[in-house]
Amino acid sequence: MFNSPQNRKPSFRLALIATCFALCVIALGAFTRLVDAGLGCPDWPGCYGHLLWPNEASEITAANKAFPHAPVETDKTWPEMVHRYLATSLGLFCIALVVVALRHRGPGQPLKLPLFLLAFVILQGMFGMWTVTLKLWPQVVTAHLLGGFTTFSLLWLLTLRLNNQHLQVASDSYAALQSLRPLAMSGLLIVIVQIALGGWTAANYAAVACPDLPTCQARWWPAMDFASGFNLMQGIGPNYLGGVLDNEARVAIHMSHRIGAIFTLLYVGWLSLRLLRFPVEKLQGLGRIIAAVLCLQFGLGLGNIFFQFPLVVTVSHNAVGALLLLALVTLNYRLITARASS
Repeated sequence: MFNSPQNRKPSFRLALIATCFALCVIALGAFTRLVDAGLGCPDWPGCYGHLLWPNEASEITAANKAFPHAPVETDKTWPEMVHRYLATSLGLFCIALVVVALRHRGPGQPLKLPLFLLAFVILQGMFGMWTVTLKLWPQVVTAHLLGGFTTFSLLWLLTLRLNNQHLQVASDSYAALQSLRPLAMSGLLIVIVQIALGGWTAANYAAVACPDLPTCQARWWPAMDFASGFNLMQGIGPNYLGGVLDNEARVAIHMSHRIGAIFTLLYVGWLSLRLLRFPVEKLQGLGRIIAAVLCLQFGLGLGNIFFQFPLVVTVSHNAVGALLLLALVTLNYRLITARASS
């Protein structure tokens, strides 16, 4: 999959490590959200005025006096702060990537992408701050989640570019390969929309709105309020911990994500079959990977319902969703940069 070391661009390993680190940040972010620790520290950037979090009895007493509306819950403070520090460390990776790109500036060495990544991670840090200061406002929480997935994807894209390897396709198959490009791009967009729906579902605490399967609340088509469920003009002000939408709005969000999952399964599954039938071994390999990750992700989604949202399954659902996105990014990169060989 990867090019030989002598043919890679500088900082390839650094970009690969940063990509793996970003996946850990995504998984920990999901864990933090799922254990309701998003407001485990009511202030920012510290935690009750501490660099880490209050541990001693005297520190907890002082913190409770300073923040009477948000008493200390030690099982929620540490996930929030560990996630913050890991996300900050990801910014250090991006700074290092920019430094290496500047030192080795020249033909074929990406510079704009590392610079954009650094700027985007800084913006992502701001969204992390707004997540706390705006008290889990769903728009910000969803944007923050999408920003994490975007950072992860861009780091992987940079890794692929630094790998400095292009797909070589026989000239008689190149025209057919070009016809796959719009199909692969559509698959990527569908996965992005499905991830956004998942983020909106999580931000509005709508995952448990339909605890049964294949029906929802024992009905095939329950009462739903799409206008309220997808109202992006919700006011800033309330504390959104636990969600504020009524049942019908949450059901509308959940059912949209469920229908989106079926559509994603059908389209991306069909796309993987197209790849398996394509006469290029590397594309067939990508097709197998996409099919496997897709089935695993769909199975985890079903497992969430069947087993009533166990933490390990729900966190895995987020992480595997990121890997599915990565597989589609890889496919699009391979197709766009492919070269015809004699």
